[in-house]
Amino acid sequence: MIKLSAKEEEVMEHIWQLGECTPRDVFMLYEEPRPLINGIQNAFQSLERKGYLAHRQQGRGYVYWPIVEKRAYGRTKLGTFIDRYFDGSYLSVVSEFVSEEKLSEAELMQFLADQMNKREGTL
Repeated sequence: MIKLSAKEEEVMEHIWQLGECTPRDVFMLYEEPRPLINGIQNAFQSLERKGYLAHRQQGRGYVYWPIVEKRAYGRTKLGTFIDRYFDGSYLSVVSEFVSEEKLSEAELMQFLADQMNKREGTL
């Protein structure tokens, strides 16, 4: 996936929230002072060029929808984050979560047991 700018990510978050939408729909989600509508339209065009959106004509304008799922984008971002800050070690991330009490040992053990049960069920 092609990397998004902070502004593109922000607009994409709104698009994922709305599903099919127009730049004006996204514009209306912003609180005052709103960004310029032209900036949002430019972000839509950039997101489409980068392969994140598709569109169809509706009246005089266009309706867009996401073609990259939020979760898929998140996985890419997570991988980059882990590579950058944890030397690519997913185990280090899990260890950090446990040591910071973001994930209890009991939750981790339950997760592992569930995964083992799923594997045994598919064999």
